[in-house]
Amino acid sequence: MNSLTIVFAALGIFAIAYRFYGLWIGRTVLKLDPSRPTPAVAMEDGKDYHKTNRYLVFGHHFAAIAAAGPLLGPVLAAQFGYLPGTLWIIIGCVVGGAVHDMVVLYASVRHKGKSLSLIAEAEIGKRAGLIASFSILFILILTLAGLSIAVVNALFQSPWGTFTVASTMPIAMLMGVYIEKIRPGDVMGASIMGVALLALAIFAGPFVADNPAIATWFNYNKHQLALFIPIYGFFASVLPVWFLLCPRDYLSTYLKIGTIAALVIGILFVHPQLQMDSITSFAAGGGPVIPGKVFPFLFITIACGALSGFHAIIGTGTTPKMIASEGDILFVGYGAMLVEGFVAIMALMAACVLVPADYFAINAAPASFAALGMTPVHLPQLATAVQEQLQGRPGGAVSLAVGMAYIFSGIPIFKNLTAYWYHFAIMFEAVFILTAVDAGTRVGRYMLQEMLGKIFPKMADTSWMPGTALTSLIFTFSWGYLVYTGNISTIWPIFGMANQLLATCALIIGTSMIIRMGRARYAWITAVPGLFMVPVTMSAGYLNIVDNFYPKGLYLLCVISAVLMLMMALIFIDSFVRWYQLLQLDIKGEPEFT
Repeated sequence: MNSLTIVFAALGIFAIAYRFYGLWIGRTVLKLDPSRPTPAVAMEDGKDYHKTNRYLVFGHHFAAIAAAGPLLGPVLAAQFGYLPGTLWIIIGCVVGGAVHDMVVLYASVRHKGKSLSLIAEAEIGKRAGLIASFSILFILILTLAGLSIAVVNALFQSPWGTFTVASTMPIAMLMGVYIEKIRPGDVMGASIMGVALLALAIFAGPFVADNPAIATWFNYNKHQLALFIPIYGFFASVLPVWFLLCPRDYLSTYLKIGTIAALVIGILFVHPQLQMDSITSFAAGGGPVIPGKVFPFLFITIACGALSGFHAIIGTGTTPKMIASEGDILFVGYGAMLVEGFVAIMALMAACVLVPADYFAINAAPASFAALGMTPVHLPQLATAVQEQLQGRPGGAVSLAVGMAYIFSGIPIFKNLTAYWYHFAIMFEAVFILTAVDAGTRVGRYMLQEMLGKIFPKMADTSWMPGTALTSLIFTFSWGYLVYTGNISTIWPIFGMANQLLATCALIIGTSMIIRMGRARYAWITAVPGLFMVPVTMSAGYLNIVDNFYPKGLYLLCVISAVLMLMMALIFIDSFVRWYQLLQLDIKGEPEFT
């Protein structure tokens, strides 16, 4: 099949879903009221609560939610064929992910910008709120480990790639100093400077790689990189937000939008055929990339590309404090998730245009690939063209970069630039992953300080540097240990399971809110995807333990999985009891939000 057909089909379905289903939810179910003051208006403080232009809010929200998940998850799920992934991304995004994001954002706006755990406490009970707090902390740890290990697999023994990615750090810092100290508020000037320096870093890559004395400084093995990334996360967490975090967001937004637009144009020019079967034999299990059968592992592998619990953290974090009107919730909540779903479709297409033997050679461990009895077809020539070792680099990042380079180099004027396109794609992915790493580490540090502050009040003071440093160290060690000791076949499944558990939890909480508002007849919009994901995530967690973690002696991952499943089960039980109680009351009106 031609990839162009799927791309345009996805665009059409997403557009129709936004115009009809999303609009119906906004008008009929949630009854968005543009005249009702939002927290950004009613609680304006010029710092956390600040009404913002809807397009700026959309850009912030999209940059925050669209990290590496929609890029890597669909690539790994290509193991099952292009059809299962395509169907779940489109269907899951329309009826699951976009609904999840919109309802969660609405809930936080109506609850004065409160976090998901506090919303759970208000809608279900104190126990649910407490459990949600610990669950979110666990899930953040697993998320950062899953994303970081993809960077490790993409950059080990790659001086050109490591140099390019490392260059983004001083570039972001320079942008931060420029915006904050040199020309305050000149975002456009800083962005132009940042993009120009990124291009220079890419083109300087061959010089670095070809000079042994310089290349030595950027040539690391997996264990070294697994140490450096948490160290980076630690400093990113304690440095002022304007110095690194914000400018990296600027870089990320330009890179993501520009690259995805270029990929669409590349597909229009090249019309690449999908080489992967619609459904592979690995749908029945035994795959070398992700362990397990298409059900339930397809759902937890694609994760953020169709439904993401991480979005609930963002949707109840900064975004609801910036929404100027409830009328913007459809555009920001439902719309941004549809755009992320399209990014996931593009990532899946980039993976599936590769010859299957080449795809598996990249994404499977060498021993697992050898057992398949396949012989790489174009991989040796591709490796020569991009000047990197490509085989045995699991994680999705490398195969996505190769697929993108293949598409771009199919355009006549770019034919001899394969190596540059590949390293641009690696940098593009790594910048987004590291953006999630520094933002996620900072959020985790905040949560840890809040929890410890209940025991030692001084720890809750974010201006107290010893407390900030200690909590950052504890948090980065937690996910850094998993990166150092794990691999993609162990970390990504537990990350995906945890992420989908949190999304399921948010959908269940949203259902409680809709019933409490006296709109039980519409509660199916969140209840159906939420209840569907309960057996999906629980069965995935069980299979991860008995088939993947326990046989390999990964007892820590067994314990983490079991604890997460138990905590979420308690929230589900409390929620179902709450549903019953609310339905017995036969609520007719709309109780006030507190």
